[in-house]
Amino acid sequence: MTLAVVIGAHGIHGQVRLKVFADDIGAYKSFNDGALTLKSAQPGGNGTIARFAEIPDRTAAEAMRGTELTVPRSALPPLGEGEYYHADLIGLPAVSTTGEDLGRVVLVENFGAGDVLEIERANGKRFMIPMNADAVPEWTHDTLTVNADFVE
Repeated sequence: MTLAVVIGAHGIHGQVRLKVFADDIGAYKSFNDGALTLKSAQPGGNGTIARFAEIPDRTAAEAMRGTELTVPRSALPPLGEGEYYHADLIGLPAVSTTGEDLGRVVLVENFGAGDVLEIERANGKRFMIPMNADAVPEWTHDTLTVNADFVE
């Protein structure tokens, strides 16, 4: 699972700026099948500033731009009732409560008031729905069911 992506270098000693997709990457020490070892991470300006043992200088840090930091699914904490990882929703087929095939979930966003799912229809048109019990009464590892009242 991808927890962060390197968005640039920071300073001259090999630190990188990260866009983080998790609450805290500090709980993880090894990324990308052991290729990267986290030494430190702290919030900084427009992202998280991290230091990895394998990145010795700014040149190496710049070369990391765009690199996703991944951990195995087994390293993630267990989910509670009603919780999900965004990666589990992306790609799920979506159907309405009336049985209509709606397409697939292509994006999960959060603008501050909760997660919003973007669903792409077969014709390429997209629509968004809130990820809450009113709009999504049920989801499994195989299908996302959308209340027909929320379908555009």
